Amino acid sequence: MTTTDAGEPTLTIDELAARAGVTVRTVRFYGTKGLLPPPVIGARRVGHYGRAHLARLALIEELQHRGMTLAAIERYLAQLPPDLSEHDLALHRAVVASWAPEAVESVTRGELDRRAGRPLTDEEVDRLAAMDVVVRDADVTEGDLYRVDTGLLRLGVELLDVPFSPETVLAARTALLEHSRAAARDLSRLLRDAVAESGARDVRSLSAHMHPLVVQALLTTFQRSLREEIREWIGGGGEDEPAAPAEDNRAAPG
Repeated sequence: MTTTDAGEPTLTIDELAARAGVTVRTVRFYGTKGLLPPPVIGARRVGHYGRAHLARLALIEELQHRGMTLAAIERYLAQLPPDLSEHDLALHRAVVASWAPEAVESVTRGELDRRAGRPLTDEEVDRLAAMDVVVRDADVTEGDLYRVDTGLLRLGVELLDVPFSPETVLAARTALLEHSRAAARDLSRLLRDAVAESGARDVRSLSAHMHPLVVQALLTTFQRSLREEIREWIGGGGEDEPAAPAEDNRAAPG
């Protein structure tokens, strides 16, 4: 892995493919089809890919898992703004993932590493287990199989690189679950009251249509709220230190 002048890590095509859990041939194919933006060409004509490329690959793979054809994926991506950040792409992937029920599969340790995009240490597998992403398959008496929540695996692997303790990550998970369930109950009550006079078929149709829209609305509002909280946290300073200058507030990451 190399770094740009701005310090942002960039990946070679081999590193990108490994992180995304796909082949180099697949990355090149997506590039020729226009699904993946071209890399930044550096010294010795070596192409370098950034986090946005990795996020776009994750979105493409998610769309494929949902059963979309390559032509449908091309149309879907063509509707997106070309300069979406990795966070925006992750938002779209989360909405796409909401279209399908939870998917739990039993995989070998080698397959777990492949889907994670890199070899996992025993400690990292234990941390994924603590986050309920990976569970040792108790039904298997021989071999080394794990039950994996495929919808959460990529997020869990990314959290492994976050400089927080497992206890902090688990506490954040608990807070998110509690508040998201409360929001889900309130929204369900509102929607149920709104369609109280409709038939069962109409309710099911409306629910299927509203599901991704509600998820996107929740993610978008949470993202904006979190951005505001981070601005206040970074810009406000603590009791013993002065607040950051106004221009620093504007430049705070969101």
